[in-house]
Amino acid sequence: MKLYIMTRPTFFVEEDKIVTALFDEGLDCLYVSKPNSEPVYSERLLSLVPEDYHSRIVVSNHYYLKEEYKLRGICLTASEATPKGYRGKVYRLCDTATELKEARRAADMVLLGGVFGNDESYTAPTTYTCDELSAMRKAGYIDRKTIALGAITIDNIRQAHDLGFGACIVSDDLWHRFDIYKQSDFKELINHFTRLRKAAD
Repeated sequence: MKLYIMTRPTFFVEEDKIVTALFDEGLDCLYVSKPNSEPVYSERLLSLVPEDYHSRIVVSNHYYLKEEYKLRGICLTASEATPKGYRGKVYRLCDTATELKEARRAADMVLLGGVFGNDESYTAPTTYTCDELSAMRKAGYIDRKTIALGAITIDNIRQAHDLGFGACIVSDDLWHRFDIYKQSDFKELINHFTRLRKAAD
């Protein structure tokens, strides 16, 4: 199962260094989610990450960044229209089984929010039981093109794998290991990422 990391919702000083180190350690994809942010800050972050890694980055706003930095793709909500003239990979964020079913028809990958709960970076209106997730898998809504989002941790990442998700997005379980206001050494965060990656394999 592939491992994605979602950014913190706010920018911070060491962010580009941490992101680069995560890619160096084998991160499959970075999901840049910075709600209500000015595009110039996303541009700065992307410009500080080595170009070799840009093709492993997805953005959830400021969609012009996809072409400008040659990123992997963009992430839209389940009902959001694809930007006019856009060409490239489309990810869609879904909060219900119905949205998941419909979005699969017009997306390269689909994200299901609230799988095991919520994160600081994204709060889904619904969370799911294992029985509900199993039912979605049996219905064909969860497979290798479905990404699990929502309170993914070292303790449940294997469960996401066993439920049939092709990838999962980790947020709080990683970022809570680094205090953006007090720390500059992010070794423990990188070590935890290594443990997450092994658990996801």
